[in-house]
Amino acid sequence: MTSVLLAAVAALVVSILGTPLAIRVLRRQGMGQEVRVDGPKTHLVKQGTPTMGGAVIVISTVLGYAAAQLYLVTQPGRGPTATGFLLLYLLVGLGMVGFLDDFIKIHKKRSLGLSKTAKLVGQLVVGVSFAVLALQFERDGLAPASTSLSFVRDIPEITFGAMLFVLFTYLFTAGFSNAVNLTDGLDGLATGSSVMVFGAYVVISFWQFGHLCARQTISGCYEIRDPLDIALVAAAALGACFGFLWWNANPARIIMGDTGSLALGGLMAGMAVLTKTELLLFVLGGLFVVEVLSSAVQVTFFKASRRFGGAPKRVFRMAPIHHHFEILGWTEMTVVVRFWIITGLAVAFGLGLFYADWLAVADIQ
Repeated sequence: MTSVLLAAVAALVVSILGTPLAIRVLRRQGMGQEVRVDGPKTHLVKQGTPTMGGAVIVISTVLGYAAAQLYLVTQPGRGPTATGFLLLYLLVGLGMVGFLDDFIKIHKKRSLGLSKTAKLVGQLVVGVSFAVLALQFERDGLAPASTSLSFVRDIPEITFGAMLFVLFTYLFTAGFSNAVNLTDGLDGLATGSSVMVFGAYVVISFWQFGHLCARQTISGCYEIRDPLDIALVAAAALGACFGFLWWNANPARIIMGDTGSLALGGLMAGMAVLTKTELLLFVLGGLFVVEVLSSAVQVTFFKASRRFGGAPKRVFRMAPIHHHFEILGWTEMTVVVRFWIITGLAVAFGLGLFYADWLAVADIQ
């Protein structure tokens, strides 16, 4: 437990102290946010706010994990694992895709960065390579990932096979990466929601570490490789997001940009794959799912109404859904806090499902 706390605290310190430095550097370089011209008019004041702050989150997470590993290597049989490096690879790889997107936005002075094709290709390379590598590095017959679909643990009746697993993992990581990206439209919304989801994965992975089949073969034990390392990365990401939130809360002095949102969404998906809780992430990250669905519904209904009904129509005033409530008259802070509450409830429900499974499988009354 000490190593988990060390990862969180180290990442928090780096993030909370490093973010103001990043703000000064980004302002000096003119790295300001470009605001959507069709967005809420209240967002026009955010024009020029330093962006690409997600780089601080990525760096802080890596350093938090490194600090914990420096402590663990002093203990027999402990040290960095393939599982931990895989998660950091996903974080950094998608962060680089987001960095390119942000840089192009700033360089061309427009709110659109990489083309959709270029962004998907970047996510494809990172997601597919992560999936392929996650099936390697077997130890005692156990690889970091399995080819079975999972909810709170593997569902043996639903097995993909290697090729379908790689495809599923790519779509899964790209989907949640884009979901967090869509959610990152209000000050602190994506950052605060991410804190809660990473907190859930600290609990889940540490619980799995305490009930590993490799340590004690009991009813309900978990076949997970390196859950402690997953807990370290989750704790480091939690601390990094907390430190960044200090400066990102309304009114934000810095924005994470695609650099942070793509990286954080992909990391959540990677943790779900490696802890074998893939479908559970749809509960824990329910807010991110709603944000994506609202955009999908808006686009689908708009195109369908234009094709079959003449005049285009919309379901929401604006998508993603957080902008809909802004246009209805809610203040930005009201939307953020209420959406945080929704995320908190989703995380609590998801953790309840995880623990209920343990009680049922372990036959504990």
